[in-house]
Amino acid sequence: MQFSGKTALVTGAASGIGRAVAQDLAARGATRLILVDRDAPGLATLVLPCAVERVIGDVADDALWVRLPTSLAGLDHAVINAGVAAASTITELPYAEWRRVLSVNLDGAFLTLQAAMRAMQARGGTIVATASAAGIRAEAGVAAYGASKAALMHLVKVAAKEGAPAGIRVNAIAPAGVKTPVWDGVPMFAERAQSIGRDAAFDELAAMATPLGRYATSEEVARQIAFLLSDASALITGTVLVADGGYTL
Repeated sequence: MQFSGKTALVTGAASGIGRAVAQDLAARGATRLILVDRDAPGLATLVLPCAVERVIGDVADDALWVRLPTSLAGLDHAVINAGVAAASTITELPYAEWRRVLSVNLDGAFLTLQAAMRAMQARGGTIVATASAAGIRAEAGVAAYGASKAALMHLVKVAAKEGAPAGIRVNAIAPAGVKTPVWDGVPMFAERAQSIGRDAAFDELAAMATPLGRYATSEEVARQIAFLLSDASALITGTVLVADGGYTL
């Protein structure tokens, strides 16, 4: 699980899992990282011991990917991680909110996947998409998010079949609860965190929903992603690694 001499693309790199992945790959010897996020200040604070290209933009904007092919030359690995959350019942979900979530989580993932696979056609490579256990287990109130992640997991399987002849492996990871800032956009969590504190709110949720009784850290997920990117997972493609503490059992 070493990445010496390698170039990797990471979207949603300013915080959460994406930030942890960038730090983990750099620590494992990656030579060059291309980091994409809408959060310019967040990317600016990410200081790494390797060459870094910071790209500020929305992954769902096709113009972003039109201007990036030169930067992606020689790409070895890609982590499709940018995403947004939402919580609403179907009957109360505004269509604009549905489109906002699907735009980032699915359209943006498609555009990132397409650009990465094109860059890897001549030499192969590995790609990991951040899905979610919400795309496997149905829960009330997460229609847009769950649908986007379920579709992403199927997209990964199609990409694995299409990429195999070129030596491109494509996998997904499906965590359940992860202690990331994305939860701050979920009203139920935000209200509880304000009442009892953020860490206590995470512990309370994990105790109710997860047999192992805790949520993952971003660093734990990053290490699992590194495994899927690395030669240690050499014959694994089209797989969804469910890392959910037993949530979907």
